[in-house]
Amino acid sequence: MDPMQTSHVKLLAFDFLSLTQTPTSDPNLFFRKNRPVSRVETLGIVVSRDLIPDKFLRFVIDDGTGCIPCIIWLNHFNSPYFARKNPSDVRVMADIANNQAMQIQLGVLARVRGKVTVFRGVLQITVLDAVVERDPNMEILHWLDCVKLARQCYNVKLKPAVATKSVVGEGSSSSVMR
Repeated sequence: MDPMQTSHVKLLAFDFLSLTQTPTSDPNLFFRKNRPVSRVETLGIVVSRDLIPDKFLRFVIDDGTGCIPCIIWLNHFNSPYFARKNPSDVRVMADIANNQAMQIQLGVLARVRGKVTVFRGVLQITVLDAVVERDPNMEILHWLDCVKLARQCYNVKLKPAVATKSVVGEGSSSSVMR
């Protein structure tokens, strides 16, 4: 399994917006240059905010290369998805989501991590974690991280797994990596 599939991949908006989905693939799986991506992290200025109480907060992050739609779900108490979970866990998740929604205001620099989803044909981030950054230098650091990771990790084709071969000789056995 490709490690990019299960980790939060740091992406700039232009990379996020270029993610593709194949008709035969898992609906929660997207691809960046043939590498699977399901979770992302981005950072930028909140340029739009639409709050529907007890339902969701929809907002847009602009990092200078494009705009990424994001959504924080706030319907923990009336969603059938959460009905089957432990009520005390749902209360904690609802409190966390509400606190994050209160922090996300127009003009703040926000770091967002979440799942890549599609709504009405448009890519968006379903937020798992949102943090307001106080240091404006974090935006430049995020850009540098994205460029470095793209060059050294994301654009690199994975090599096939190395096979282990057992060698038996004169009553002893050992493993040799090829």
